[in-house]
Amino acid sequence: MNDTVDQIKAYLKSVKLEWAKITWPERKQVVAETVAVVAIIFLFTVAVYLIDIIFKAILGVIPPMV
Repeated sequence: MNDTVDQIKAYLKSVKLEWAKITWPERKQVVAETVAVVAIIFLFTVAVYLIDIIFKAILGVIPPMV
């Protein structure tokens, strides 16, 4: 049991050391990349919506098979 506790402590110490090595991006960069991702998602959503409208129009012209 004591060995397990020592292993957990050693693991948490190594996590703390690795956490200190992380270089976080600046706020300006995070905001810019977030805006870019949201814009790309919006553009793809609009593109899929337009393609859906086009296919509906094309399929509306074709008579149904009975």
